[in-house]
Amino acid sequence: MLHTRRAHPLPAPPLRQRFRRNLLAWYRVNGRDLPWRNTADPYHILVSEIMLQQTQVDRVLPKYHEWLGKYPSFAVLAEAKPAEVTKTWYPLGYNIRPRRLQSIAQQAVEKYDGRLPSDHDTLMSFKGIGAYTAGAIRSFAFRERAAILDTNVARVLFRIFVGKGDPKAHAMKKRLWALSAAVLPHKHVFDFNQALMDFGATHCSARKPKCPACPMRRFCKSATA
Repeated sequence: MLHTRRAHPLPAPPLRQRFRRNLLAWYRVNGRDLPWRNTADPYHILVSEIMLQQTQVDRVLPKYHEWLGKYPSFAVLAEAKPAEVTKTWYPLGYNIRPRRLQSIAQQAVEKYDGRLPSDHDTLMSFKGIGAYTAGAIRSFAFRERAAILDTNVARVLFRIFVGKGDPKAHAMKKRLWALSAAVLPHKHVFDFNQALMDFGATHCSARKPKCPACPMRRFCKSATA
């Protein structure tokens, strides 16, 4: 007889609700006031997301304002000289990112009248937009119900709902995407996804998680292991 590997179960609905409730309550008190959270402009959201890749918030803040002052739209960025774009990006590093951002701007101008589309498949057709960025744009700019999974979100979901295994394994990444979609509420999606990222960045951090004061401690797989 052939034996199939049992699929990892997703958290039961009551646990999902408890997680959402605790996370949103934490976010109301501890959420950061960031400029890209006060706009629904898809271009502004995209700029912030590309800048925040592998870069801390405090380094991004001044550059975000400078960039939008110099390149206020996809159209302006698309026409800019590549060398000037790279120079403006300094000192954020990872200089492939401004080139990707300009490429996205050029594609948006050429194919979509200088706008970003809101559907997943079309967003994924842009070189430089992956699954996380597509979800972030849909969630934060278009207020759609879309899951996200960046480094901080993956850490939170792994610690709370999994606890064991290799968080970087391909199969685990698929499981974490499924978890992110499963716990996503039907309402308050913007706040929930922002809360997930803030919780991972400032509370359930990589090196010094604040476990004793964690609102998830009673059901966290890592805390109870």
